[in-house]
Amino acid sequence: MTHRRGPAFWAQLTFTLLVCALLVVPVVLSMLAGVTVNYFVGIKSGLTLKWVDEVWRLYAETIGLSMQIAFACLACTLLLGVPAAYVLARKQGAVARAIEELLVMPVAVPGLATALALIVTYGGFGDFRRSWLFILAGHVLFTLPFMVRSVLAVLHSIDFATLEEGAASLGAGFIQRFVHVVLPNCLSGILAGSLMVLTLSMGEFNLTWLLHTPLTKTLPVGLADSYASMRLEIGSAYTLVFFVMIVPSLILLQILAGRGRPRSEQ
Repeated sequence: MTHRRGPAFWAQLTFTLLVCALLVVPVVLSMLAGVTVNYFVGIKSGLTLKWVDEVWRLYAETIGLSMQIAFACLACTLLLGVPAAYVLARKQGAVARAIEELLVMPVAVPGLATALALIVTYGGFGDFRRSWLFILAGHVLFTLPFMVRSVLAVLHSIDFATLEEGAASLGAGFIQRFVHVVLPNCLSGILAGSLMVLTLSMGEFNLTWLLHTPLTKTLPVGLADSYASMRLEIGSAYTLVFFVMIVPSLILLQILAGRGRPRSEQ
């Protein structure tokens, strides 16, 4: 029996396609400008990779630093966020909920305000202030809530306390229970949190704009600089390079997240 789709289905499909076009078309046109000889003349002026080469020549260190900060931020949030989520999941109560809400404050507060607070607090440490580690501290502060919330959501959805009790009854110590019972069961949350942390750190601009120095520019800061001071084609080529750098990492994490979900969720 053939199921006929009514007008409501086609209306929803049309609306969805229009929204997708609204989001995707500007990005595609921007990247296309980065491989066009002259954007103002259009495609008929020809295609070229010279603008991409120019971006790589001018901003290769910026791109490398941004990747370095993003993966260092991911490592820090894993080391801090996963144990924090575990403790919050075990210690149910008003205090745990209050701490959980406080962790979200860096997301609610404007990035410039957070950056200013870091400068006021740690700006006197000259070497630290001029180092990329200063930006890393801001990124960890901003992205940590996303890791904690992702892992917490999974821990709240499973009866990990019972699993731990079973492992403890078999003689497993705390470290063994955490590594072999808790972590495998919240792997999907860890991978989802990693996806968000890597994406947010790579694209974070507001906080980084105030924290960076001329020697510690990241991808978004370099992108803003290229659009402000270079030809439009170079800025668009920078956008293209940005996508080439970040999209493979996101696809890989999505694949890993899919493999990390329990079979019942797939």
